[in-house]
Amino acid sequence: MLSGDFDYDTHGSGYASVRRPDPRIAALVHAALGDAGTVLNVGAGAGSYEPTDRHVVAVEPSATMRAQRPPTLAPALNATAEQLPFDDDSFDAVMATVTVHQWRGLHRGLSELRRVARGPVVILTFDGDALDRFWLAAYAPELIAAERRRYPAIPLLADAIGRTASVTEVPIPIDCADGFTEAFYARPESFLDPRVRAAQSAWGFIPPEAADRTVASLRQDLASGRWDRTYGEWRTRPHFSGSLRLLAGHC
Repeated sequence: MLSGDFDYDTHGSGYASVRRPDPRIAALVHAALGDAGTVLNVGAGAGSYEPTDRHVVAVEPSATMRAQRPPTLAPALNATAEQLPFDDDSFDAVMATVTVHQWRGLHRGLSELRRVARGPVVILTFDGDALDRFWLAAYAPELIAAERRRYPAIPLLADAIGRTASVTEVPIPIDCADGFTEAFYARPESFLDPRVRAAQSAWGFIPPEAADRTVASLRQDLASGRWDRTYGEWRTRPHFSGSLRLLAGHC
């Protein structure tokens, strides 16, 4: 049975090579954890953004994702956000990076994060209302619509993770190492690579013919120069203010 809305055991084998943590985004995540000495990473995947200078316990329900964790990180426990096997206030801080949109029981999962955290609950996610800032929306409207349905509203998340919560718009650098869709805003050719698309779960939520249409249209426009005539200035933007958001909730 799937623990989330995407089958990572079947389709998650290439994530570790494409979805590498970007050090600039990691610095923001780690700063939001404050001085926490013990951290729980929920929906940990292959270990992106886990701090290495603190004691981290990771939980991840997908065996395929757990197997991709590097040997420098501790093995992850097989558990879900909705049923964390820990006592109340077990950790100084809890983190959940690019995962809340995949949970089957969002409200239960958020409640569990807050339950086991003595200090901040830190969430890295995307704002569905900002997805159409990205030029890809013109090529893949079905993908943007599917993603907008998946991402929880930012105010809902903020209300659930603490009495007070900050929301930070995270700038995406031009050479972002983490291969989520907006990371390639300046590298449109990357979307022609099936390995890149395979590491972005969004493509699994649209019909194959829609994905094929998007790729064919983008390939044609890149070859003809139309993409560069329309969007060429994106290639030199040092940062893109897209939909990436960092939330930190405090009791």
